[in-house]
Amino acid sequence: MFCWSASFYPQPISNFRRRSTIGLAIDFPTINVLGFVCYTAYTSAFLYSPVIRRQYAARHPQAEDSTVRFNDFAFAVHAVILSSIVYTQFWPKIWGFKVSRFQTVSKPVAGLFWGSIMAIGIIVCIVLARSPDGGYEPSTWAWIDVVYALSYVKLIITVVKYVPQAWVNYKRKSTQGWSIVQILLDLTGGVLSFLQLILDSSFQSDWSGITGNPVKLLLSNVTIVFDLVFVVQHYILYRDPVEDKIAPRHPDLITPLLSDPRGANA
Repeated sequence: MFCWSASFYPQPISNFRRRSTIGLAIDFPTINVLGFVCYTAYTSAFLYSPVIRRQYAARHPQAEDSTVRFNDFAFAVHAVILSSIVYTQFWPKIWGFKVSRFQTVSKPVAGLFWGSIMAIGIIVCIVLARSPDGGYEPSTWAWIDVVYALSYVKLIITVVKYVPQAWVNYKRKSTQGWSIVQILLDLTGGVLSFLQLILDSSFQSDWSGITGNPVKLLLSNVTIVFDLVFVVQHYILYRDPVEDKIAPRHPDLITPLLSDPRGANA
């Protein structure tokens, strides 16, 4: 929880110090906000909803409880706040930061954003239409399926949100503007989260607790894979300065050099 929570600070702090968001794909914070809102709803439901807890117990009779913990919920709420702050940094009227004209939300990410909201709405309608008692019977379509849908949205978003940033790094041949510190903390958090899930299931003597919390299982593994990609980009592929590698036809992609007054004011 500490590593993952701490990983949200280096990027907004870097943006603030540089007074710029250049180097950061706007798709990342845009979709990140929705993902963590879904994850907050998912964790809060398993922790505080008697209906969801009862339905989980009915579907996993050998488990004492779900493997969702309070630290998962606290992390999710914190992530919503920090992700929202990073998103607002792309609005010059709020922060006054330099934003490239290329930093706009892509159509695929916008489609995923609204498509995810529609998908959740469809699942709610299915539960209300197919359940004999309005979603309270766990053996049929139930409210727990809506909660699982929220977790799957979060999972899909986690897979997709890293792709635009990896692509931006590739096109710029640089990771400048993309904080590697957040990636190292994120990687550590992913490993520890996976270990926590294994230990929780081991203590309950019920390994179905791992598959019973699929979002936590897959999130940690997806996070680890993409973080390793960014580590390779930063420390191996794009170690050299970016200024001599950016195509001249994309001047807005170059972060101004603070040491050059003309560049800093360009």
